[in-house]
Amino acid sequence: MKGMNIYITGVGGQGIGMLSEILVRAVSAAGYRFKGVDTHGLAQRGGIVVSQLRIGNDIHSPLIESGDADLVISLERHEALRSLETMLKSGGTIVWYDTSWQPLPVRTGESQEVTAEMVEEAAQKKKVRNIRVFRKDLPDTRMQNIALLSEILKNRLIPGLGTEHCEKAMKELMNERLFVRNLSVLNG
Repeated sequence: MKGMNIYITGVGGQGIGMLSEILVRAVSAAGYRFKGVDTHGLAQRGGIVVSQLRIGNDIHSPLIESGDADLVISLERHEALRSLETMLKSGGTIVWYDTSWQPLPVRTGESQEVTAEMVEEAAQKKKVRNIRVFRKDLPDTRMQNIALLSEILKNRLIPGLGTEHCEKAMKELMNERLFVRNLSVLNG
């Protein structure tokens, strides 16, 4: 595979770490070389969480420079807009879950809440592929990360990565009950 930069973001508690670990293990199972790094920041207080995954043979650092992400995966609207504007390259793809974990400035009335339309307009303006995800049938909000993973697989956003690679990684990381529940979301 030609090199690929994947930037994953959201808010503490949304499952960014789990999604990142599933992708790392799945990419490895698919036979690719990679480097990855997580930045948890204020994750326990609802702060921003970022994972960076770089796939390819000539990768020397796990960090993705601004404007160099091929794929942005976001579990929240505010982070989707921020990452789209700062990290995603022109011609890239953003896949995001349409939910809002209001940051403090929104709660205090100091800034406006990001809407789905704002993310879509920014994607159109930047000329990137925009995949909005929202599932009313989701059994648990903690499965939004797996709903995004499902869309990534359906749209073949990571070349050579198959459902079997992700299922293997999920089975390694989850107990049987969680695996079965999340598998229904992955294949849904």
